[in-house]
Amino acid sequence: MVMLREGMCPGLHEDLVRDLRGAGVKTVEDLVSSDIEELAQKCSVSYKALFAIRRVLLAQHTAFPVSGADLYEELLSSTAILSTGNPSLDKLLDSGLYTGEITELSGGPGSGKSQVCFGVAVRISHHLKQSVIYIDTTGGLTASRLLQMLQAETSNAEEQMEALQRIHIFRLFDVYSVLDCLHSLCSGGLQRASVGGGSVKAVILDSVSAVISPLLGGKQNEGMSLMIQVAGVLKTMAKDFNIAALVTNHVTRGGSGEVQPGLGVTWAHIPRTRVLLERVENAVSLHGHSSLRSATLIKSSRQACHIKEQFDLQWWSRSPDRSSGKRKLEETQLESSA
Repeated sequence: MVMLREGMCPGLHEDLVRDLRGAGVKTVEDLVSSDIEELAQKCSVSYKALFAIRRVLLAQHTAFPVSGADLYEELLSSTAILSTGNPSLDKLLDSGLYTGEITELSGGPGSGKSQVCFGVAVRISHHLKQSVIYIDTTGGLTASRLLQMLQAETSNAEEQMEALQRIHIFRLFDVYSVLDCLHSLCSGGLQRASVGGGSVKAVILDSVSAVISPLLGGKQNEGMSLMIQVAGVLKTMAKDFNIAALVTNHVTRGGSGEVQPGLGVTWAHIPRTRVLLERVENAVSLHGHSSLRSATLIKSSRQACHIKEQFDLQWWSRSPDRSSGKRKLEETQLESSA
């Protein structure tokens, strides 16, 4: 379900949205299935104006058939691949994060989800010189950690500050604020974030489960609706603006005790690629705890599922010369990687 909101189309202003809700019409589905003449009388609005709004909403939210050839041509012309900066993760993801898609990192506490997101943000902002939107819903992102990663990439203080300026951080702790932010980004926020700092190439939502999980379960149908809305805006943003969407998710235990991503079956259809992160058991470092992690591909349209790679969370804090000779193309067109 798509909730009606102000500005979805011309004529749908705040007062009308309030009147429609008072008449029991809260979603696009409610409006398009209503008797427009009767609804116009209830809301004291002209039949012509309400009919025009209904027609626009139908056009926006009705699916139209597209040929496979058209989809493939669009894929070749628009999709880019963004390196995560880590060779093992890039190998698992078939070269990196794909624009136009949602990629999910799931894992328990301490599995490294946020650290990977920090590394991706630093990689895109410093090496690609492009902007990143980072939506932090847990309060885990700090400027000092980003700066530490950047200092491992370059000793030039000016370059460090320029890269930090290209990472636009939003601290939001409820799903309504997240939805408002995503809608604002689609309505001009992405363009504003691009001014003077390269175009936005990635939107990172860390974590999506932190703001949605509390609303799910029992009879809380609103939570499911809000989850679907978040998914819809992320998909639209990724496709329409040619950016990579990266989200993090918690994990739960399945019926037989296996670890699996949270948010249920409905959400499972949303990400195009899903990666499960876990600590590597019995791995001990000099500091008493290991930064070694295991990444398992559990959903992909390009790679065989259940393949695994190991990587070190300290990779993004390495010295610049440690990986010389291993750097790869940061952003490539899909046809060049075929």
